[in-house]
Amino acid sequence: MTDPLLEIADELYALPLSEFTPARDARSKELKGDELGPRVKSLKKPSTAAWVVNLLVRREAEQVEQVLSVGAALREAQASMSGDDLRALTKQRRQLTAAVTHQARRLAADEGLKVTSAVADQVEATLTAAMVQEECGQAVRSGMLVAALATTGLDEVELAKAVAVPEALGFEATPREAAPPAPPDLHVVPDPDADEKARAAAQEQLDAAEEALGAAQEAYDEAVGEVEKLEARSMQVQAEIDELKRRLADLEESFEELDDEIGEAEDAKAEAQDALRQATQGRDAAAKVLDRLG
Repeated sequence: MTDPLLEIADELYALPLSEFTPARDARSKELKGDELGPRVKSLKKPSTAAWVVNLLVRREAEQVEQVLSVGAALREAQASMSGDDLRALTKQRRQLTAAVTHQARRLAADEGLKVTSAVADQVEATLTAAMVQEECGQAVRSGMLVAALATTGLDEVELAKAVAVPEALGFEATPREAAPPAPPDLHVVPDPDADEKARAAAQEQLDAAEEALGAAQEAYDEAVGEVEKLEARSMQVQAEIDELKRRLADLEESFEELDDEIGEAEDAKAEAQDALRQATQGRDAAAKVLDRLG
């Protein structure tokens, strides 16, 4: 059973940014006397960048899942990469996150929010964090971010402070379609060029979406090719490791045989040394006798 707080939060963080605070406060008042009320009241308003990512997760869930899947595949392959491969990987990540960020900006514009370059940079940094670190991906998938994310993959991220509630990690936001356009005001004089303007705007949106899709597909195809190349290299390296292990086993066996032979040779050496000592003593004794006989 889903936590009631998560259900409410899922609804609130799907609202337009300007509606979040009044809707949260109203819902908290409805729950007055319920222990859930103060918890709802404590839900933080998301930053602009966090809201844009939350919007993207709900409107383009499949595209976000594709980003996270590519990130997971690249994380697995990253361990065996050379410096050149890592640089190529970084380039591919940037291409993909840039394309998806462009899509997120378009979605926000449809909601009446213009995304500045600074906010777009935070959105892209959040998507990058989701690719390089699995836990960040869980935070993004929740659709309850309250702050943008940033990580190199090696540092720790305080995810508990980046999401509405710690329980959000592991939760998946409910996909939501855009609200239908408001009905036309019949008292307003119709614009004779309205249809043409609407078509132009729709064409512009379609061109932007196709551009973002093309860039995302290109980055994805390159990433898939890189993963396949690295997997092939990994198999080759594993085969080399197996061959080295076999040679090591042969050398260890030869070493044990040589060790036994050295032991036997040491014994023979000791026996020969004892015989030499006895022979030397015999010669010395014979020499003394000869000396006495003149």
